[in-house]
Amino acid sequence: MSKSFFFRTFAGVFGKGMAYIATIGFFDGVHVGHQFLLSSLRQQAAQRAMKAAVVTFEEHPRSVLYGISPALLTTYEERTALLKQQALDEIYVFQFDVIRDMTSAEFLHLLHDRCEVHVLLMGYDHQFGSDGKKTMTEYQRLGEEAGVEVLPITQAPEGDVSSSKIRRLLLAGDVSNANAMLGRPYALQGTVVHGRGLGRKIGFPTANIRIDDKNKLIPSDGVYAVQVITADNCTRKAVLNIGTNPTVGGEERTLEVHIPGFSGDLYNQSIDIKFTRHIREERKFSTLNVLRNQIQQDLISLNE
Repeated sequence: MSKSFFFRTFAGVFGKGMAYIATIGFFDGVHVGHQFLLSSLRQQAAQRAMKAAVVTFEEHPRSVLYGISPALLTTYEERTALLKQQALDEIYVFQFDVIRDMTSAEFLHLLHDRCEVHVLLMGYDHQFGSDGKKTMTEYQRLGEEAGVEVLPITQAPEGDVSSSKIRRLLLAGDVSNANAMLGRPYALQGTVVHGRGLGRKIGFPTANIRIDDKNKLIPSDGVYAVQVITADNCTRKAVLNIGTNPTVGGEERTLEVHIPGFSGDLYNQSIDIKFTRHIREERKFSTLNVLRNQIQQDLISLNE
């Protein structure tokens, strides 16, 4: 099988007689619902003395089917790194544009014949195949014909958790509830670039951040309490402003982070930003002194 069809992120060799139990999904965010599914997968693998595998896709299926991808919670690199933390034996990454026209039966045969999947664990709302939505009974019948036992799993006990719901929360600035559904702080990675230098002029120097992946979701405009991890691997509390800086006549949307007490040079360095909570909306202040006073209050709230 050529690399253009699919590739593995874990080392592995075909034809070794491994029997896998697998589940399928894009797993954007690898949130608590995904984690419940993967925990169930590992339990079933242990009970059956099988290997646990995930089947996923390099690009979001919507980007192939409709030409438009939703803003994503995780980049490809972040997503695979998070999946690797789930104690899986194998991760199969498919090129979705190659398999998009496969019927459910064809895809099940592919999983069995080339990936050695003998059992498929399906989430409560998952579907696959170009031949339209099917019932669980139909998937089980097709799976039996392909040599794949199809097992349903009920909704995660955490309730209605989905990548799309987390996206909506972040776009509303509700990082606290988004973090709860993710099971960790939402994170952005970016590069520090030169800005207008206005923060330094009012006594609060900021690092302007260019987000490295254009498909990465950026939360709504506002001021956030965050943790910043710099290139020296130090974690520092900080305040992040997302918006246009209307008090100083800004028009372009920017991300600017102020790290209290930090005086080093961050230009051209990559930094990670982890969202803790939303502090307030961005707004236009009557004077720079009023803005300064508000920033002081924002910094005080970091320790609350």
